[in-house]
Amino acid sequence: MGNITLGRYIPLDSPIHRMDPRAKIGAMIITLIAIFFPAGWIGYGIIFVAVSTVIMLSKLSPVYIWKSMKPMLLMMVFLLVINILVIHTGQVWLKLGPISIYSDAVLQTLYIIVRLLLMIMITTCLTATTKPLDMTLGIEDLLSPFKKIGVPSHEIAMLISIALRFIPDLIDETNRIIKAQESRGVDLKEGKLSERIMAILSLIVPLFVSAFQRADDLANAMEARGYQPGEPRTRYKILKMKGPDWALLLGACLLLAGMIYLAYFA
Repeated sequence: MGNITLGRYIPLDSPIHRMDPRAKIGAMIITLIAIFFPAGWIGYGIIFVAVSTVIMLSKLSPVYIWKSMKPMLLMMVFLLVINILVIHTGQVWLKLGPISIYSDAVLQTLYIIVRLLLMIMITTCLTATTKPLDMTLGIEDLLSPFKKIGVPSHEIAMLISIALRFIPDLIDETNRIIKAQESRGVDLKEGKLSERIMAILSLIVPLFVSAFQRADDLANAMEARGYQPGEPRTRYKILKMKGPDWALLLGACLLLAGMIYLAYFA
C-alpha cells in the first residue's frame, strides 16, 4: 500500500511546479490521447523521452516514479497470462508442454504494458507537481465553458480534488490499521487463502468507519466556513497563463500530431 503515490503532492521548486495547472492538465489529456494512437515502438519511445524530460524538469526522483508503477506489476503479469491463453497468432516463440507462446501474445502484452506505464508516469507527474487547490481551480476553469449547458463545473472540480486528496490519507489509514491488526496477532501474509481473506475483511470495517468519519469532519468544516454549492464565489488566487505554459501545451499538441503521422502516414 505504501507504494501508491497517486494524489501525493511533492513540494519542490521546479519549472513544472510553477506552471499553470490548466496547462498541465491540458497537456496530460493531449498526451494521454497520443498514447492510444498505434504509432509503434518509435512513437512510444518519443513519448517516453518527452515524459521523462518533463519529470526531470520537475525534479522528481526516479525512485518515486518507480514506486508508482510497482502496484501495477501483478496486473501486468495477469495480462501476459491471459494473452498467452487467448492469442494464438504469429510465430511460436516458446512451448511449455501443451501451452504455446505466440509472438502476437507477447507483443500485444508489451504494447498494453508500455501504455499503462506511460499513463502512470504522466498522472503521477501531474499530481506530484500540482497542489490540490490549484488542481481544483484548473479543472473548474477548464470545465467553465460547459456551465452554459448546466454542467456544475465547480462541484465536479471539488469532487475530483477531494478524491485525489483523500487517496494518500486512506492509504496511510490502511497501513495504520494493518499494523494495529498485526500487533494483535492477525497474520495477513501467511496462512491458508480463506484465513488471509478473513484477515483482509477485518480491515474493511475499520477502514470504512474511518473514511466516513473523515468525510463527516470535512463536511462539517466546509459548512462551518459557509461553503454552499452553486453560489457565486470569489478567488484569492487568479490563474494566468504564461509563456512556459503555452510552450507545454504546444509541445503536447506537436507530440499528438507526430503520433497521428506515425500511425497513419509513416
